[in-house]
Amino acid sequence: MKMLLDKMKPPRSKLPLSIVAVVVCAFTFIGALYIEDAGYLNFKAKSCSKQEPTPHSHESKRVEQNVSSSVEDDLLEDVDGDGKEGFDPDSCRVYRGKWVFNASVEPLYSDTSCPYLDRQVSCVKNGRPDSDYRYWEWQPDNCILPRFDPIGALEKLRGKRLMFVGDSLQRGQWESLICMVESSIPADQKSMRRGRSHSVFKAKEYNASIEFYWAPFLVESNSDLHIKPDPNDRILRVDSVFKHAKYWVGVDILVFNSYVWWMSGLKIKSLWGSFANGEDGYEELDAPVAYRIALKTWANWVDSTIDPNKTRLFFTTLSPTHMRSVDWHNKKGIRCYNETQPVMEKNFWGTGSDRRIMDVVTSVAERMKVPVSFINITQISNYRKDGHASVYTETQGEVLTDEQKADPLRYADCIHWCLPGVPDTWNRVFYAYL
Repeated sequence: MKMLLDKMKPPRSKLPLSIVAVVVCAFTFIGALYIEDAGYLNFKAKSCSKQEPTPHSHESKRVEQNVSSSVEDDLLEDVDGDGKEGFDPDSCRVYRGKWVFNASVEPLYSDTSCPYLDRQVSCVKNGRPDSDYRYWEWQPDNCILPRFDPIGALEKLRGKRLMFVGDSLQRGQWESLICMVESSIPADQKSMRRGRSHSVFKAKEYNASIEFYWAPFLVESNSDLHIKPDPNDRILRVDSVFKHAKYWVGVDILVFNSYVWWMSGLKIKSLWGSFANGEDGYEELDAPVAYRIALKTWANWVDSTIDPNKTRLFFTTLSPTHMRSVDWHNKKGIRCYNETQPVMEKNFWGTGSDRRIMDVVTSVAERMKVPVSFINITQISNYRKDGHASVYTETQGEVLTDEQKADPLRYADCIHWCLPGVPDTWNRVFYAYL
């Protein structure tokens, strides 16, 4: 921008300060629109002022920072030798950084020690022979991400209900968090109740619950409970969340997500009105269009129902898929199969992350009255082609057979993540914002 301004010829007479301010703001805004940065989900335009910026001015404040501008003392760390600052949600760009291999720090659990993991994500149980994927640690460029403290997390949840709402990837984050804290709770002080749509883990001593509610589209659909395997059979009621939302009332911390189910086809069958009136009156909409309508429905419910003084609202950004090995220049690869290391290319962005969906989330959240904090895991996870369940998973309730494992083109799951693994880092970020 400075080069552009330098090339502008000075006028013969001085321009009024207000005009100069407008010109500067215009260039700033145009520059922001063209920044190819995976962290752009956090963009929020600054208002332009005639006053000179102070030395303490920050770059554009992020939507995810609206919930709070302070952090508990125990999350703050001193500046280290590399000049990194302690974690501050107003300045730490968590999404910018790198994965560093650290075999000295053991995961807080394993898929054999935690009794609450689904077999779908229990990769070691399912025969995965390598283990390096469990020891990669995310390090932001400009700050120190606090280590996850199980007791600290439970204390922050004391007397509260925390609910994850969304799809199976959100369920993975829920299971990850439970496994990260459950070993710190005596056996007689914890319980789990699994339901078809609503599951509840309780830490009795802390009077806290960590819950999951299944709503893959957030809005109602004919695939909420009895899943339609063929995406072409799925129909969404894009104007209603009430059937689901009645379970969200009274929760202290809500964490939503919704992405991968929207990407299963180019068109989404969208319905207005009750399913009881028939499913023939649907309209086929482009996925981003249907997503925007549905997310506005969700946002309207939040703004009309949620009291931000009583409930904190989070949104986990899209979890990328790794279906095309050519994305990371492995032309002979088969999806994420046999990938054992992260992508090391800075700012790597694969075809499994749809910017149009991210744009919808940003634009809708910016207009909401209730502040939304983003758990911005997209760029972090984009690098982790090695962390997926691949062929070490199950299908239709059964672990893949040797014959199925030998056919990764058909059976490799490059959507879900092994646990322990990448979702533990998502929860480390979430913990920092708690």
